[in-house]
Amino acid sequence: MPKTLRLLLGDQLTRGIASLKDLDPETDVVLMAEVMEEATYVPHHKQKLVFLFAAMRAFAEELQGEGIEVDYVRLDDAENTGSLGGELKRAVKRHKPSRVTLTEPGEWRVREMFDDWREELDCDVVIREDDRFVCSHANFERWADGRKALRMEFFYREMRRAAGLLMDGDKPEGGQWNFDVENRKKLPKSQKIPKRLRFPADAKTREVIALVEKRFPKNFGTLEDFGWAVTRDDALKALKEFIASALENFGDYQDAMKAGGPFLFHGLVSPYINAGLLTPLEVCEAAETAYRAGKAPLNAVEGFIRQIIGWREYVRGIYWLKMPEYRETNHLGAKRKLPDLYWTAETDMNCLANCVADTRDHAYAHHIQRLMVLGNFALLAGVSPREVQDWYLLVYADAYEWVELPNVHGMVLFADGGLLGSKPYAASGAYIDRMSDYCGDCAYDVKAKAGEKACPFNYLYWDFLIRNEKKLSGNNRLAMPYRNLARFEKTRVEEIRADARRFLESLPATYEG
Repeated sequence: MPKTLRLLLGDQLTRGIASLKDLDPETDVVLMAEVMEEATYVPHHKQKLVFLFAAMRAFAEELQGEGIEVDYVRLDDAENTGSLGGELKRAVKRHKPSRVTLTEPGEWRVREMFDDWREELDCDVVIREDDRFVCSHANFERWADGRKALRMEFFYREMRRAAGLLMDGDKPEGGQWNFDVENRKKLPKSQKIPKRLRFPADAKTREVIALVEKRFPKNFGTLEDFGWAVTRDDALKALKEFIASALENFGDYQDAMKAGGPFLFHGLVSPYINAGLLTPLEVCEAAETAYRAGKAPLNAVEGFIRQIIGWREYVRGIYWLKMPEYRETNHLGAKRKLPDLYWTAETDMNCLANCVADTRDHAYAHHIQRLMVLGNFALLAGVSPREVQDWYLLVYADAYEWVELPNVHGMVLFADGGLLGSKPYAASGAYIDRMSDYCGDCAYDVKAKAGEKACPFNYLYWDFLIRNEKKLSGNNRLAMPYRNLARFEKTRVEEIRADARRFLESLPATYEG
C-alpha cells in the first residue's frame, strides 16, 4: 500500500515541486490526468492544449524513468470521468493511500476543489504551498497591509532584495532600480531580427496534435506552426537561445512591434515558467549571469528580471489577496460584446489584424501587443471585462487565471478602479504608429482625427475620455488630456461621439467562442 498519492496538475511540471520533495519511489504513486473539465472551462487555444498535454506526458515519462510509479490518465481513456475530482477518487480506490499530497493550485476555482476533496476523501489531504515563487501569500499580505496604493515598483524592490538579483551590496546594480525609460525604442528598419529557436513536433507530440484536432476542432487557433518545447531539456535550450541571441536587444526594443515579426527579442519562456518546465529564479539567474559576463546590457537584463520577479509575482499577490470578488468589479461599467475581429482577424485596422493573427498562429503575442493594441482597443470600445478576460485566458499558451486576470482586469481594462494601475492604459493611434510599422500599410490614416478614413483609435480615445469623464477626470495622470478635452468645441465633441458610435456599431459581435 503506498504511503502517499501525489496529484500533479498540468502547470506543476517541476521535479522539485513541493508535493514531490519527499517522494518515496518504493511506495508512493504520482497521479496525472488529462480531463475535459480543465480542457473546456474556457475553450482553450489548440496550441495551448497541445503544449500542456504533450508536456504532461513527457514529464510523466521522465518520472517513470526515475523508477517512480505514475498513474497517468489520458483524455481518451475509456474510464476517464472528465474531472480532476473524479480521477482523484478513482485513484484513491485503486491505490488505497494513507494520504493525498497536493501543491496548492494557481487558480481560485481549483483551490475550492482542493478544499472539497478534504471533506470527500477517506484519507488525509495535505496541501502544500507552492514555493516556486519568491513571495509567499503571507509575505505579500504583510507587504500590502496598511498601504494606500499597492504599486508594483515598490514591491519589485523588495523582491530584488529577497532574491539577491542585480544587487550591489544593499544597493541596486547601476545605482537605480528601474531602467524602463531606456526600453521604449522603435525598431529601426535596418535592425536584424534573430531567427528564434522552435521545436518541430516529434511523434509523441503529433499524437497529441491529432487528439486535439479530433476532440477540439472548433477551438480557436491553428496548429500548423506549433513550435513550443514540451520537455524541460528543450525549454532549457529555448532559454539558452534567448540569452545568446535576443537578450542583448530585448531592453531597447521590448515595446516595439513589427508586422510579420511576432517574437522579435522577447524571451518566449513564459509558457515554460508558468507550466513549471523552467523555474522563475533559474531564468532570472541566467539573465543576470549574462550581464555579469558582459554579454547583455543592464537595461535589458533589469527589464527582463522585472517582468518575472516584479510583475509576475505582483499580479499573483494581487490575485490571491483580492479574489474572488476581484473578478466581478467593473469600475467603468463596460458592457459591449467582444467584436468578432478578436476571433477572425478580419478588420481593416492593420495593427489589430496582425496581433490577432499572431495570437491565432502562435498562441502568443508580446506584452505591448496585448496591452497597447488588443487591450487598448477593448478598453476604448468599452468591452465587458468578463468577455475580454475569457478571451485572454483561452488564447495564450502562458495564460492561467492567476496571472491573466489581474493583468487584464486591472492593467488592461482599469476595471478595478485603479487598484493595480495608476491610470487606464488608453492611447490614440499615435502611440501605435510610434512603436510599430503597422500604420504604414493600414487602410486608415493614423494622422487623421475624424471621418471614415481616420484611424479609429484616434476618435475612440477621446470618446473613451468623454464617456468616462466623471470617473476619470480626477486622476492626476489624466490631467493633461482632460485639459485638452475641455478646450474642444461642442461640435468637435459631437463629431468624436458620432465617429465612435458609427464605427463601433459597424463591428459584428456574434461569435460565441
